[in-house]
Amino acid sequence: MRYEELATKILSVLQQPPKEDPSLGHLTMDNWDWPSGVALYGVYKTYKQSGDPEKLRYLLNWFDGMLARPEKPHRNVNSVAPALTLTCLYEETKDERYLPEIESWIQWVMEEMPRTEYGGLQHCTIWNRHYQQLWCDTLFMVCLFLAKAGVVLGREELIEESEYQFLIHIRYLQNKVNGLFYHGWTFDRRHNYADAFWARGNSWFTAAAIELYDITKRENAAMRMIRSAWTDQVLALWKYQRVNGLYTTLIDVEETYCETSATAAIAYGVLKGTRLGWLPQEPYGEMGMLSARAVLDQIDERGAVQGVSGGTGMGKTLQHYKDIIVTPTAYGQGLTFLMLTELMLQGAE
Repeated sequence: MRYEELATKILSVLQQPPKEDPSLGHLTMDNWDWPSGVALYGVYKTYKQSGDPEKLRYLLNWFDGMLARPEKPHRNVNSVAPALTLTCLYEETKDERYLPEIESWIQWVMEEMPRTEYGGLQHCTIWNRHYQQLWCDTLFMVCLFLAKAGVVLGREELIEESEYQFLIHIRYLQNKVNGLFYHGWTFDRRHNYADAFWARGNSWFTAAAIELYDITKRENAAMRMIRSAWTDQVLALWKYQRVNGLYTTLIDVEETYCETSATAAIAYGVLKGTRLGWLPQEPYGEMGMLSARAVLDQIDERGAVQGVSGGTGMGKTLQHYKDIIVTPTAYGQGLTFLMLTELMLQGAE
């Protein structure tokens, strides 16, 4: 099956998840939240690569429906995520209805969002303000939006804020010895919680760092530091990749289960990184393709991506990560969309 056809099949599951099938209960797109946000960005990137008008129509209809709702989403790290795709659509369509919504999210992030010491974006959620906590998830959920809005609206301060957030997260989350990323850091307690090298957390950085570069096209000192951190991480990921191409949900704990969404995001980041010259094609192109082929094998006949771990809060023990449920999710579909865009672009087999 061609990659464009496969993307359409994956989208069909998001459009009409069978209500009678409880295994697809986490695939809902009926909310303004991070799983939808990741899925929407994957659909948008696939649209830009394939030119399929059906995917653009899906996105426009989704935002029309959401923006027409009288209730507004709760403001937190995770609910920023859909604003990235909204900004992309504003750039694409110049629809002025989108601009006030984009501006409102910019204003909240830049002026009202809770901050940690040294101005880090505190990972506040709908359930908890997570006082003085940095999570690697924030880089994908918030910082890519800031960077894209900065480019589209010509606001340098937004791009610089995004770069700063990458740098402070690198400082406190990246292990100095092995290059992998911890899930989180607390300034309040001064530790990295369970010292967990959580796979999807690592993949947020693998995908987001190269995406930041692609959005901004900047070759400044901040990007040089981000690129060096990304390179160190990918070298570590290369060592921990399983023979089947997948990554375990705790990257360095072999007995934990293999996890597809992290593998898809890592494949996307590595394939894109080799294409853009951040690392040589050999052996890292094959590393990316091995993971991509493993993800493709996880897509069932309906188009649902299997082997995806559910939403994962900060764990105080490694067992926390081992116990997360495995189920198809909207973000699992979305990260697979991103991976497919690189496969389309590179004409990979």
